[in-house]
Amino acid sequence: MVEAVNLALRRALNDDPDVVVLGEDIGINGGVFRATLGLRETFGYKRVIDTPLAEALIAGISVGMASQGMRPVAEIQFMGFINSTVEQMLSHAGRLRNRTRGRLSCPMVLRAPFGGGIHAPEHHSESTEAMFAHMPGLRVVIPSSPTRAYGLLLSAIQDPDPVVFLEPKRIYRMVRQQITDDGQGLPLDTCFTLRQGKDLTLVSWGAMIHETLLAAKELEQQGVDAEVIDVATISPLDMDTIRRSVEKTGRCVVIQEAPRSFGVGSEISARIAEEALLYLRAPVQRVTGYDTPMPYPQNESLYMPSTRDIVEAARVTLDNA
Repeated sequence: MVEAVNLALRRALNDDPDVVVLGEDIGINGGVFRATLGLRETFGYKRVIDTPLAEALIAGISVGMASQGMRPVAEIQFMGFINSTVEQMLSHAGRLRNRTRGRLSCPMVLRAPFGGGIHAPEHHSESTEAMFAHMPGLRVVIPSSPTRAYGLLLSAIQDPDPVVFLEPKRIYRMVRQQITDDGQGLPLDTCFTLRQGKDLTLVSWGAMIHETLLAAKELEQQGVDAEVIDVATISPLDMDTIRRSVEKTGRCVVIQEAPRSFGVGSEISARIAEEALLYLRAPVQRVTGYDTPMPYPQNESLYMPSTRDIVEAARVTLDNA
């Protein structure tokens, strides 16, 4: 997936002279995960810009560039360092179109590797996507595979409004797919149905799609036909796709790596209760992280939701029906 991100950035830089890439160590070093490797050599230091260690500056400069017609793609090294950008993203990027009554827009992308599973130190494994999803005016996009990383990032760069693009670093090199570099984007604000089923709906996004698909295969061996939905864009939420699936299956399990309380999974569960309650045969189950900071590497696996956790939640839902 990290190569798919690089491919999409290379394509965007090549096709649109207004696209610039900026962030800490992205130029000479190619980024911590090498997502921008080789871009500076091809496009030069004026379009692939190494910045100081200053996340607020990176976001603020991007808002300024975007307001004047450029398309900056800013990288924050880890999502744990993204909090300094909140002032710019909440107060400026997300409000610019509304504040100027449509006279200005903010076509910027804020990229960040996020999530656990790589035994990183403190402040490197957070999953705080719900924080940005709560900010009006921002899109929040999370790819779950190389194909979707390539297509969604291209669409995010072309979007006229700000996009927070969160890349699950645990699957940067875990999932492999063949990609055609055709410059074709994938639709934003749309869920992807990865597996059709009639007994149960499994809803997730990002790296947890891997465990969710494995759980669906295990459930299939138990005679359960599970439908798997990749939310992909968590804000705005494509509730139509999720609701139609729940209306068909009557059961739902929502899986997220983030802490349990006040998260995207809670929003999806609430919307199902509001819009599809009469179709449910059992309460919606959630499989999540804990309401604690991500542990240090030795205990990280105890925090992360597992395939077994998903299967057990599915069995509870089925047994309650």
